[in-house]
Amino acid sequence: MKIKPRRSLLFAPGSNARALEKAKTLPADCVILDLEDSVAPEQKDSARSELAQALGSSAFGGREIVVRVNGLNTPWGAADIAALANFGVSALLFPKMACAQDVLDATAAMEKSGSPSGVAVWAMIETASGVLNAAEIAASSHRSRLRAMVIGANDLVRETRIEPGPGRANLTPWLLQILLAARAHGLDIFDSVYNDFSDSAGFAAQCAQARALGFDGKTLIHPNQIAACNGAFTPQADEIAWARAVIAAFETPENACKGAIALNGRMVERLHLDSALRVRALADYLDAGDGDPGV
Repeated sequence: MKIKPRRSLLFAPGSNARALEKAKTLPADCVILDLEDSVAPEQKDSARSELAQALGSSAFGGREIVVRVNGLNTPWGAADIAALANFGVSALLFPKMACAQDVLDATAAMEKSGSPSGVAVWAMIETASGVLNAAEIAASSHRSRLRAMVIGANDLVRETRIEPGPGRANLTPWLLQILLAARAHGLDIFDSVYNDFSDSAGFAAQCAQARALGFDGKTLIHPNQIAACNGAFTPQADEIAWARAVIAAFETPENACKGAIALNGRMVERLHLDSALRVRALADYLDAGDGDPGV
């Protein structure tokens, strides 16, 4: 099993040359170069050109690069896709995906533009329709380029007028609904941003919650959030030790064909072995520093 970590996903404005340069030195696993919310309408065309130039002229030091394009229902979406089709990015992140057809349209637009087959679609789920249709959106991955879903809580809160409440209690049922849809179809899923980048305690608590809920990582708005986010989504020493013990136990000849075994007073099944293999793979990747800028 090979795993490339996506613990921290930092948004960087595509129109800000200084931010783009700084992103090359930051320990985020993934940088999301943004052409949507952070770019004013009158700057959309120039930002696209500047971003294409930046992607064509320099590398980002092993960081995975994703570009958030404007929606296909805007004057800029198609041009964004066409301009960025061949710059080695991992994915294009599409905002406000509301149904499966949105994913299919995004895939068709990428293929029309000549985007390499390895460039994925990531879907932002940030509307009431997106939450209600999360299952069909995720299911469309079997006939599209969809490979990941990203929570956009700010827009979701604005549209629904919900008050998230302490610990996002009122929002959590929707988060889990989207997460279940993603997991049912083998997709990665990433938590929303935390707006108050000066509130380190609140951010740490939300990172811990996101990991407990099952997210693969979290989107960020400020470099100061990267270290805490990476720490929250990195397996701890006791987790790694237990994972290695489970794997070693199942690798012994006497347990090779067993579905369940006793280990240190606990019953361990092969489903636990699957989880252990994932923990070990992530830990080994981070230990080796295989292109990961945060280690």
